Amino acid sequence: MKIVFLDHQVIDRGDIDWGRVEALGELEIYEQTASDEEAIGRLAGADAVLIDEYPIGRRIMEACPELRFIGSAATGYNQIDLDCAREKGIAVCNVPAYSTEAVAQHAFALLLALTNQIGGFDQDIHGGKWNSDAGAAYTPRPIQLLDGKSMGIVGYGNIGRKVAEIARAFGMEVHIYSRDPEAAIRSDVVSLHCPLTGETRGMVDEAFLGQMKDGAFLINTARGGLLDGEAVARALKSGKLAGLGADVLSPEPPEPDDPLLTAPNCILTPHIAFTPVEIRQRVIDISADNLRSFFEGGRLNRII
Repeated sequence: MKIVFLDHQVIDRGDIDWGRVEALGELEIYEQTASDEEAIGRLAGADAVLIDEYPIGRRIMEACPELRFIGSAATGYNQIDLDCAREKGIAVCNVPAYSTEAVAQHAFALLLALTNQIGGFDQDIHGGKWNSDAGAAYTPRPIQLLDGKSMGIVGYGNIGRKVAEIARAFGMEVHIYSRDPEAAIRSDVVSLHCPLTGETRGMVDEAFLGQMKDGAFLINTARGGLLDGEAVARALKSGKLAGLGADVLSPEPPEPDDPLLTAPNCILTPHIAFTPVEIRQRVIDISADNLRSFFEGGRLNRII
Protein backbone atom coordinates (compact mmCIF):
# COMPACT_ATOMS: atom_id res chain seq x y z
CA MET A 1 0.00 0.00 0.00
CA LYS A 2 1.31 3.44 -0.92
CA ILE A 3 0.63 6.27 1.56
CA VAL A 4 1.51 9.89 0.80
CA PHE A 5 1.56 12.84 3.20
CA LEU A 6 1.47 15.97 1.06
CA ASP A 7 2.20 18.76 3.58
CA HIS A 8 3.65 17.78 6.94
CA GLN A 9 5.65 20.97 7.61
CA VAL A 10 3.37 22.18 10.43
CA ILE A 11 3.19 18.79 12.14
CA ASP A 12 6.76 17.49 11.86
CA ARG A 13 9.67 19.66 13.00
CA GLY A 14 12.04 16.71 12.85
CA ASP A 15 10.71 15.36 16.12
CA ILE A 16 7.90 13.03 14.99
CA ASP A 17 8.00 9.22 14.96
CA TRP A 18 6.29 7.98 11.79
CA GLY A 19 6.54 4.32 12.76
CA ARG A 20 2.82 3.63 13.13
CA VAL A 21 2.15 4.96 9.63
CA GLU A 22 5.18 3.25 8.09
CA ALA A 23 3.98 -0.06 9.50
CA LEU A 24 0.94 0.17 7.21
CA GLY A 25 2.74 0.48 3.89
CA GLU A 26 5.17 2.44 1.75
CA LEU A 27 5.18 6.02 3.12
CA GLU A 28 6.23 9.12 1.22
CA ILE A 29 6.23 12.42 3.13
CA TYR A 30 6.60 15.96 1.79
CA GLU A 31 6.95 19.20 3.70
CA GLN A 32 4.86 21.13 1.18
CA THR A 33 3.04 20.58 -2.08
CA ALA A 34 2.87 23.59 -4.35
CA SER A 35 0.20 22.69 -6.90
CA ASP A 36 -2.38 20.13 -7.97
CA GLU A 37 -0.02 19.03 -10.72
CA GLU A 38 2.65 18.28 -8.13
CA ALA A 39 0.11 16.56 -5.90
CA ILE A 40 -1.15 14.35 -8.73
CA GLY A 41 2.40 13.31 -9.58
CA ARG A 42 3.15 12.43 -5.98
CA LEU A 43 -0.11 10.53 -5.60
CA ALA A 44 0.40 8.33 -8.65
CA GLY A 45 -0.50 4.81 -7.56
CA ALA A 46 -1.30 5.90 -4.01
CA ASP A 47 -3.98 4.14 -1.97
CA ALA A 48 -4.11 6.78 0.76
CA VAL A 49 -3.28 10.45 1.18
CA LEU A 50 -2.78 12.34 4.42
CA ILE A 51 -2.99 16.12 4.49
CA ASP A 52 -2.82 18.96 6.95
CA GLU A 53 -4.11 21.90 4.91
CA TYR A 54 -3.52 21.04 1.26
CA PRO A 55 -6.91 20.92 -0.54
CA ILE A 56 -8.01 17.68 -2.15
CA GLY A 57 -10.62 18.48 -4.77
CA ARG A 58 -12.27 16.84 -7.74
CA ARG A 59 -9.32 17.37 -10.06
CA ILE A 60 -6.98 15.37 -7.85
CA MET A 61 -9.50 12.62 -7.12
CA GLU A 62 -10.30 12.13 -10.79
CA ALA A 63 -6.60 11.99 -11.70
CA CYS A 64 -5.84 9.44 -8.97
CA PRO A 65 -8.27 6.55 -9.53
CA GLU A 66 -6.48 4.22 -7.08
CA LEU A 67 -7.02 6.61 -4.17
CA ARG A 68 -9.29 5.04 -1.56
CA PHE A 69 -8.61 7.05 1.60
CA ILE A 70 -8.15 10.73 2.46
CA GLY A 71 -7.07 11.53 6.00
CA SER A 72 -7.14 15.06 7.41
CA ALA A 73 -4.39 15.29 10.03
CA ALA A 74 -6.49 17.87 11.83
CA THR A 75 -9.99 18.28 13.18
CA GLY A 76 -11.16 20.34 10.22
CA TYR A 77 -11.85 18.77 6.82
CA ASN A 78 -13.27 21.65 4.79
CA GLN A 79 -10.22 21.38 2.52
CA ILE A 80 -11.64 18.12 1.12
CA ASP A 81 -14.38 17.96 -1.52
CA LEU A 82 -16.70 15.64 0.38
CA ASP A 83 -19.29 15.43 -2.40
CA CYS A 84 -16.70 14.20 -4.86
CA ALA A 85 -15.20 11.77 -2.32
CA ARG A 86 -18.65 10.36 -1.60
CA GLU A 87 -19.38 10.03 -5.31
CA LYS A 88 -16.16 8.11 -5.89
CA GLY A 89 -16.43 5.96 -2.77
CA ILE A 90 -13.34 7.43 -1.13
CA ALA A 91 -13.26 7.28 2.67
CA VAL A 92 -12.54 10.52 4.56
CA CYS A 93 -11.34 10.66 8.17
CA ASN A 94 -10.22 13.39 10.55
CA VAL A 95 -8.53 13.65 13.96
CA PRO A 96 -11.10 15.07 16.37
CA ALA A 97 -10.34 16.82 19.67
CA TYR A 98 -6.61 16.07 19.60
CA SER A 99 -5.39 19.38 21.04
CA THR A 100 -7.80 19.96 23.92
CA GLU A 101 -5.24 20.02 26.72
CA ALA A 102 -2.71 22.10 24.79
CA VAL A 103 -5.17 24.79 23.70
CA ALA A 104 -6.66 25.07 27.18
CA GLN A 105 -3.15 25.42 28.61
CA HIS A 106 -2.34 28.14 26.09
CA ALA A 107 -5.52 30.04 26.90
CA PHE A 108 -4.37 30.28 30.49
CA ALA A 109 -0.81 31.10 29.46
CA LEU A 110 -2.21 34.14 27.63
CA LEU A 111 -4.44 35.07 30.55
CA LEU A 112 -1.64 34.77 33.10
CA ALA A 113 0.67 36.80 30.88
CA LEU A 114 -1.92 39.58 31.04
CA THR A 115 -2.79 39.34 34.73
CA ASN A 116 0.74 38.79 36.05
CA GLN A 117 2.62 41.02 33.59
CA ILE A 118 5.45 38.48 33.30
CA GLY A 119 6.81 39.84 30.03
CA GLY A 120 6.95 43.41 31.27
CA PHE A 121 8.65 42.55 34.55
CA ASP A 122 11.16 40.36 32.73
CA GLN A 123 12.03 43.22 30.36
CA ASP A 124 12.41 45.60 33.31
CA ILE A 125 14.89 43.36 35.08
CA HIS A 126 16.92 42.70 31.95
CA GLY A 127 16.87 46.43 31.23
CA GLY A 128 18.25 47.35 34.65
CA LYS A 129 15.10 49.08 35.92
CA TRP A 130 14.99 47.02 39.12
CA ASN A 131 17.90 48.55 40.98
CA SER A 132 19.03 48.46 44.56
CA ASP A 133 17.26 51.73 45.41
CA ALA A 134 13.83 50.35 44.43
CA GLY A 135 14.23 47.04 46.24
CA ALA A 136 10.97 45.38 47.19
CA ALA A 137 9.09 48.58 46.42
CA TYR A 138 9.50 48.09 42.66
CA THR A 139 5.92 47.42 41.60
CA PRO A 140 5.29 49.43 38.41
CA ARG A 141 2.56 47.14 37.15
CA PRO A 142 -0.54 45.83 38.90
CA ILE A 143 -0.98 42.08 39.23
CA GLN A 144 -4.53 40.74 39.27
CA LEU A 145 -5.69 37.73 41.25
CA LEU A 146 -7.84 35.20 39.40
CA ASP A 147 -9.24 33.60 42.53
CA GLY A 148 -12.74 34.94 43.11
CA LYS A 149 -13.11 36.35 39.61
CA SER A 150 -15.48 35.07 36.92
CA MET A 151 -14.85 33.54 33.51
CA GLY A 152 -17.35 33.45 30.68
CA ILE A 153 -16.77 30.64 28.20
CA VAL A 154 -18.15 31.01 24.70
CA GLY A 155 -18.20 27.55 23.13
CA TYR A 156 -18.52 24.65 25.54
CA GLY A 157 -17.03 21.76 23.62
CA ASN A 158 -14.01 19.73 24.68
CA ILE A 159 -11.69 22.73 24.92
CA GLY A 160 -14.27 24.93 26.63
CA ARG A 161 -14.88 22.24 29.24
CA LYS A 162 -11.16 21.87 29.90
CA VAL A 163 -10.79 25.64 30.28
CA ALA A 164 -13.70 25.62 32.73
CA GLU A 165 -11.98 22.89 34.73
CA ILE A 166 -8.76 24.92 34.95
CA ALA A 167 -10.66 28.11 35.79
CA ARG A 168 -12.36 26.41 38.72
CA ALA A 169 -8.98 25.16 39.93
CA PHE A 170 -7.90 28.81 40.06
CA GLY A 171 -10.94 29.59 42.19
CA MET A 172 -12.90 31.28 39.41
CA GLU A 173 -16.65 31.23 38.93
CA VAL A 174 -17.51 29.87 35.50
CA HIS A 175 -20.39 31.06 33.29
CA ILE A 176 -21.29 29.18 30.10
CA TYR A 177 -22.47 31.39 27.24
CA SER A 178 -24.95 28.86 25.86
CA ARG A 179 -26.64 28.63 29.26
CA ASP A 180 -26.41 32.23 30.47
CA PRO A 181 -25.21 34.65 27.77
CA GLU A 182 -25.54 37.76 29.90
CA ALA A 183 -23.51 36.39 32.82
CA ALA A 184 -20.86 35.03 30.45
CA ILE A 185 -20.41 38.32 28.62
CA ARG A 186 -20.34 40.26 31.91
CA SER A 187 -17.56 38.09 33.36
CA ASP A 188 -14.12 39.35 34.36
CA VAL A 189 -12.62 37.18 31.64
CA VAL A 190 -14.30 36.08 28.40
CA SER A 191 -12.64 33.14 26.64
CA LEU A 192 -13.64 32.13 23.11
CA HIS A 193 -13.76 28.45 22.09
CA CYS A 194 -16.48 28.36 19.44
CA PRO A 195 -16.14 27.50 15.73
CA LEU A 196 -16.04 30.16 13.05
CA THR A 197 -19.34 30.12 11.14
CA GLY A 198 -21.46 32.63 9.29
CA GLU A 199 -23.20 33.40 12.56
CA THR A 200 -20.09 33.75 14.72
CA ARG A 201 -17.88 35.67 12.28
CA GLY A 202 -17.19 39.07 13.80
CA MET A 203 -19.38 38.29 16.81
CA VAL A 204 -17.08 40.21 19.17
CA ASP A 205 -18.06 43.57 17.76
CA GLU A 206 -18.94 46.98 19.18
CA ALA A 207 -22.24 45.68 20.59
CA PHE A 208 -20.68 42.59 22.19
CA LEU A 209 -17.86 44.64 23.70
CA GLY A 210 -20.37 47.18 24.97
CA GLN A 211 -22.03 44.45 27.03
CA MET A 212 -18.74 43.31 28.56
CA LYS A 213 -17.66 44.37 32.01
CA ASP A 214 -15.40 47.41 32.04
CA GLY A 215 -11.80 46.32 32.44
CA ALA A 216 -12.43 42.69 31.48
CA PHE A 217 -9.92 40.47 29.70
CA LEU A 218 -10.64 38.78 26.37
CA ILE A 219 -8.94 35.51 25.35
CA ASN A 220 -9.18 34.02 21.85
CA THR A 221 -7.65 30.65 21.05
CA ALA A 222 -10.44 29.69 18.63
CA ARG A 223 -10.44 31.60 15.32
CA GLY A 224 -9.30 35.13 14.49
CA GLY A 225 -12.43 35.80 12.47
CA LEU A 226 -14.54 35.80 15.63
CA LEU A 227 -13.24 39.30 16.38
CA ASP A 228 -14.00 42.63 14.78
CA GLY A 229 -10.38 43.73 15.02
CA GLU A 230 -11.09 47.44 14.71
CA ALA A 231 -13.67 47.32 17.49
CA VAL A 232 -11.42 45.29 19.78
CA ALA A 233 -8.49 47.64 19.18
CA ARG A 234 -10.66 50.63 20.10
CA ALA A 235 -11.81 48.86 23.27
CA LEU A 236 -8.19 48.22 24.25
CA LYS A 237 -7.20 51.83 23.60
CA SER A 238 -10.13 53.20 25.58
CA GLY A 239 -9.57 50.84 28.53
CA LYS A 240 -12.93 49.15 28.04
CA LEU A 241 -10.87 45.97 27.70
CA ALA A 242 -8.01 45.54 30.14
CA GLY A 243 -6.26 43.23 27.73
CA LEU A 244 -6.49 40.77 24.86
CA GLY A 245 -4.63 37.49 24.61
CA ALA A 246 -4.97 35.83 21.20
CA ASP A 247 -3.32 32.90 19.47
CA VAL A 248 -5.30 33.45 16.28
CA LEU A 249 -5.72 36.34 13.87
CA SER A 250 -7.50 37.02 10.59
CA PRO A 251 -5.76 36.66 8.23
CA GLU A 252 -2.76 34.63 9.32
CA PRO A 253 -0.10 35.94 9.21
CA PRO A 254 -1.67 39.36 9.90
CA GLU A 255 -1.55 42.25 7.48
CA PRO A 256 0.94 44.99 8.46
CA ASP A 257 -1.94 47.35 9.21
CA ASP A 258 -3.84 44.93 11.46
CA PRO A 259 -5.14 47.19 14.25
CA LEU A 260 -4.34 44.61 16.93
CA LEU A 261 -0.61 44.84 16.18
CA THR A 262 -0.47 48.34 17.65
CA ALA A 263 -3.19 48.06 20.29
CA PRO A 264 -2.13 48.35 23.95
CA ASN A 265 -2.21 45.43 26.38
CA CYS A 266 -2.48 42.98 23.52
CA ILE A 267 -0.51 39.73 23.67
CA LEU A 268 -0.40 37.77 20.42
CA THR A 269 1.07 34.38 19.56
CA PRO A 270 1.30 32.85 16.05
CA HIS A 271 -1.33 30.07 16.20
CA ILE A 272 0.92 27.76 18.21
CA ALA A 273 -1.40 26.45 20.93
CA PHE A 274 -1.63 23.03 19.26
CA THR A 275 2.12 22.56 18.71
CA PRO A 276 3.56 20.68 21.73
CA VAL A 277 5.35 17.63 20.35
CA GLU A 278 3.07 15.31 22.31
CA ILE A 279 0.05 16.78 20.51
CA ARG A 280 1.61 16.61 17.05
CA GLN A 281 2.66 13.01 17.67
CA ARG A 282 -0.92 12.25 18.72
CA VAL A 283 -2.15 13.58 15.37
CA ILE A 284 0.11 11.21 13.44
CA ASP A 285 -0.70 8.22 15.63
CA ILE A 286 -4.45 8.78 15.37
CA SER A 287 -4.12 9.25 11.61
CA ALA A 288 -2.39 5.87 11.49
CA ASP A 289 -5.16 4.34 13.59
CA ASN A 290 -7.77 5.79 11.22
CA LEU A 291 -6.00 4.31 8.21
CA ARG A 292 -5.52 0.91 9.85
CA SER A 293 -9.20 0.85 10.84
CA PHE A 294 -10.25 1.63 7.27
CA PHE A 295 -8.21 -1.16 5.74
CA GLU A 296 -9.52 -3.58 8.37
CA GLY A 297 -13.10 -2.63 7.53
CA GLY A 298 -13.66 -0.27 10.47
CA ARG A 299 -14.96 3.29 10.62
CA LEU A 300 -12.74 5.01 13.18
CA ASN A 301 -13.22 8.80 12.88
CA ARG A 302 -14.93 8.42 9.50
CA ILE A 303 -16.61 11.48 8.04
CA ILE A 304 -17.84 9.55 5.01
